[in-house]
Amino acid sequence: MGDTVPRELISLADDEGNSVTVRIQGLSPTWSAGLDAEIVVRTPFVSGRVYLALYVAKLESWGVALNRLDGGEDVAWMEMNRGPSLSVHLTGERDCPEVVVEDESMSMVTVRVPLVPPDDWIEDHRRRLDQVMTHWVPMLSS
Repeated sequence: MGDTVPRELISLADDEGNSVTVRIQGLSPTWSAGLDAEIVVRTPFVSGRVYLALYVAKLESWGVALNRLDGGEDVAWMEMNRGPSLSVHLTGERDCPEVVVEDESMSMVTVRVPLVPPDDWIEDHRRRLDQVMTHWVPMLSS
């Protein structure tokens, strides 16, 4: 990774042009314990983005979600929080994995993105999480 600042906590994409990314924009200027981020959805049909506030507990809960996914369970990340949520269904409505992004609190829009990630995607996301935690968490106040 070198001197590159880790920006992509989640990056799920397939060869069909479907992707869901959680991109860290930087330290929040209004909240010393948080990071400004966004969920970005891109498909040939629909694209959009929604603001996301991240803090240590949310990052840690993504690690728990990855463990559950590795065990064959579907997960809902940030389901009970204000703001958007992201769910990963290992077998979605089209018999392939899908990511569901919901923004009930603001736009009231839900987007389902079917995609087939590479075989090593969970391990890749564990590395991403570790890099994000190592770089960003020391800069956050408790």
